[in-house]
Amino acid sequence: MFKLNAVTESMKFHLTMVSSNVKTGPIPVSTSSRETCSPICPFFDNGCYAESGPLRIHWESVTHGLRGMSFPEFCNVISSFDDGQLWRLNQAGDLPHIGGVIDQGAMRLLIESNHVKKGFTYTHHDVTLGDNLTIIEECNINGFTVNLSANDLDHADQLIEYGLPVCVVLPIDQDTNTITPKGKKVIVCPAAIRENVSCMTCQLCSIADRSVIIGFPSHGTGAKKANAIASRIIPIKSI
Repeated sequence: MFKLNAVTESMKFHLTMVSSNVKTGPIPVSTSSRETCSPICPFFDNGCYAESGPLRIHWESVTHGLRGMSFPEFCNVISSFDDGQLWRLNQAGDLPHIGGVIDQGAMRLLIESNHVKKGFTYTHHDVTLGDNLTIIEECNINGFTVNLSANDLDHADQLIEYGLPVCVVLPIDQDTNTITPKGKKVIVCPAAIRENVSCMTCQLCSIADRSVIIGFPSHGTGAKKANAIASRIIPIKSI
């Protein structure tokens, strides 16, 4: 039995079994309470794509307990997925935590529930805080892919040193592959630049041992704010 912290036990987690988002494709996608968001995420209330439109309304409903289920209930549903099912944790929200320290019990329950499934997500949590690095490594080793989220290309160079999969926010108009200041290859998310590609068909973000960084051009109504953060390292090369 995995022990969850009291904060996680009070949160709600919603699962959309078939996403209508054309970028993800018709896969299961979840939403977690806003309290799961990292306290160091620079996009929180400052350009996060999830803070606008219908997703924001849905996110607020989950956060206020009007939708969703407890984390154990959520994991029980994940465990019922067919073997090999691709699914995304957190179209909004992050990994459950207290003060930025990830709830290890919750993540181990999720790892167990995700066995022989293909879950993936992204996190802005500080890998140097507490045992965050250890539990994120444990997730990736055991089949649940956690991508470290970089704020810009320089930050991506820092995060890639941990040997974990990395994604990065790119400027609004970046639609070609590029490199980081230290020469690491960055592939622009295929679903962001091609109409016939989705998470369901691409699946790059679910590959924990890939060698490339995946870049997401700033988008949503807060794109200008996100762009200001992502564009701190200039100029950006195209390759």
